[in-house]
Amino acid sequence: MNPHDSQPTSLGALLKSLWHNRKLVAEMTRREVVGRYRGSIVGLAWSFFHPVLMLIVYTLVFSGIFKSRWGVGVEETKTDYAIVLFVGMIMHGFFAECVNRAAGLILSNANLVKKVVFPLELLPWIAALSALYHMAVSLCVLMLAQLVLNQQFPLTAAFFPVVLIPLILLTMGASWFLAATGVYIRDIAQATGIITTVLLFLSPVFYPVASVPSELRPLLLLNPLTFIIESARQVLIFGNSPSWTGLAWYSAASLAVAWAGFWWFQKTRKGFADVL
Repeated sequence: MNPHDSQPTSLGALLKSLWHNRKLVAEMTRREVVGRYRGSIVGLAWSFFHPVLMLIVYTLVFSGIFKSRWGVGVEETKTDYAIVLFVGMIMHGFFAECVNRAAGLILSNANLVKKVVFPLELLPWIAALSALYHMAVSLCVLMLAQLVLNQQFPLTAAFFPVVLIPLILLTMGASWFLAATGVYIRDIAQATGIITTVLLFLSPVFYPVASVPSELRPLLLLNPLTFIIESARQVLIFGNSPSWTGLAWYSAASLAVAWAGFWWFQKTRKGFADVL
């Protein structure tokens, strides 16, 4: 395979590459997850302890010290705010982990570009699936907290995968774009950390959308994470169905972003070997 050859850019090629290399993706994702904790005493159990400790910290700091409340009802407990906050952190955390790693994916795997015939477009998938594993563990912690503290977990949580898929598509589009651009513009890796931090505070993670002044609310709604965080809370915490119309529009836009990111990656990858 000549690295300078043009690569397919269609939506079908995107899905075909993932399906044909699914075993390779699964194995490399497993190695990615296990490798993160290799050498530590507790090992893979850290993936469970970390979200548990973070949920405890959120509860103590925001509910115990700052006396923060979300305003979900008169019977809101001290831990309700921490649980609602935790959902926002889970959704933002997945996006931020993938985006922050994306710009350096090709640079950190230069050997795969130069020496081995490897489908480079899979690297963002591997990073995303690794992040999804940690998200799944955090969701288990959330479910446990809900059952222990509130003795209930809404049945609408079954809709969560439908809410999550558009976020995955959006994240993949951003990851492909940043992975390709980061090869040519090394400053991208420095900028992504700042951008994801800004998005954390411009997303309804620490506060509800209703608390934002009306003149600033349109700016908040332009944030691509706002709708998906609010939808996740509706199905995981409040027991409501998501806005199906809004989800349909968001899914269409996310698919377009994913395709555009993949197209850019495939068009620019012919120059990776020369730059590296």
